[in-house]
Amino acid sequence: MHKPLLSLTLLLTLSITAHANNGLINVKSKHSTKETADKLEAVLVSKGMKVFARINHTEGAKNAGIDLRPTELVIFGNPKVGAPLMQCSQLVAIDLPQKALIWDDAAGQTWLSYNAPEYLKERHDISGCDAVIGKITKALDNFAKAATE
Repeated sequence: MHKPLLSLTLLLTLSITAHANNGLINVKSKHSTKETADKLEAVLVSKGMKVFARINHTEGAKNAGIDLRPTELVIFGNPKVGAPLMQCSQLVAIDLPQKALIWDDAAGQTWLSYNAPEYLKERHDISGCDAVIGKITKALDNFAKAATE
């Protein structure tokens, strides 16, 4: 396959399963919310990331007498990655550690959503840290892929 055709095919494939929305990247999962969150947590730990918390919003809502579709939040990070980004713009710390929201839409489809690093770059006017942003982008993409496929 020619490189331009391969690149186009890859781009079209990614656009079908993942899309950005208001600074969020949404990746369609082949698994339930719980299974996706479990897979995400396992891959994060295996890659040396610290999982700070896992919040089951559905359970919290249920305890308050409110029905909520499956919704879990995983909060994770690694100072070796986050601290260099904060050196570029200390205000980015408001968005760290990283978060991944695993949720079911109204049709029952499970999604994994997270902040796009390019969005954080724009939001916090980060310059001179393209290598760090690139590293974070690649890591988050890999984590999302491992959890959703």
